[in-house]
Amino acid sequence: MSSERIAVLIPGRIHARVRARLAEDFALVEIDSAEAVERLTEEERRSVRGAAVSGRFPASLIAALPNLEMIGSFGVGYDGVDVKAATSRGVVVSNTPDVLNDEVADTTIALLLNTLRQFPAAETYLRAGRWAAEGPFPLSPMSLKGRRVGIHGLGRIGLEIAERLVPFKVEISYHTRRPRSDVPFTYHDSLLGLARAVDTLISIVPATPETKGAINAEVLQALGPQGVLINVGRGSTVDQPALIRALENGTIAAAGLDVYADEPQVPNELIALENVSLLPHVASASVPTRNAMADLVVDNLKSWFDTGKAITPVPETPQAS
Repeated sequence: MSSERIAVLIPGRIHARVRARLAEDFALVEIDSAEAVERLTEEERRSVRGAAVSGRFPASLIAALPNLEMIGSFGVGYDGVDVKAATSRGVVVSNTPDVLNDEVADTTIALLLNTLRQFPAAETYLRAGRWAAEGPFPLSPMSLKGRRVGIHGLGRIGLEIAERLVPFKVEISYHTRRPRSDVPFTYHDSLLGLARAVDTLISIVPATPETKGAINAEVLQALGPQGVLINVGRGSTVDQPALIRALENGTIAAAGLDVYADEPQVPNELIALENVSLLPHVASASVPTRNAMADLVVDNLKSWFDTGKAITPVPETPQAS
């Protein structure tokens, strides 16, 4: 990296560790949101060669930065970044895979157990003094024992989830675009086929045009009245109104959700349901994991400007050889 500090844009909120570490080596240009780029002078826009983002980085922002070379995105999912626009400009986009795999997989298993065994409700029962006053908490109507679990998306995190499920002695199946040759689990060539074969569906896929609304009324119907849906991927994958109807009328038995269609807005209809376990998008939300993600955002930018290579570029974008 040259002695003259390279300007890096931060459009909106980002993990404090990203900002602190970037400030050690880069000149920071900070704005409140992508739209606020209009407040920058022409000279400031031209100075920006890198960016660090947690959320939206639309085509309009890319177009406003003529010398932009790289966008470091905080998170595994990078659907907030217009990768197509970046690619057309030769701008590299990186994300933060692997460092959060374990945390998300652990949270998934916890959410599954909470949904089936109603542990949050049981703790609330105890804290309210009802155990002493009314007797034991009611038996949970469901158990993980003997379940047939289908995983929608067997990428890095999906595989970690599957490996954690093996000791629970459940039957494991999966659906991805292509079968994997390195796993012993049963492959289904369609999501509907997977739903018909299992009674527990765990979704861990990114937000893409193909996955939008993929878990619809037909898939939920196929899952059946003992069916359980766990979503730790993206809220857009699930047809949320269809899910609410399915939970209300017994089409499926329960759901555990960490992601929603319009975060942080969660429909009152979901909140009112007793057969749903709800988390506020916290699957990777531990201090050690978020620090590791922050470090990878910064290390990607430093690597790009030091060597011309990002550490973890997303597959769609160019990577200098």
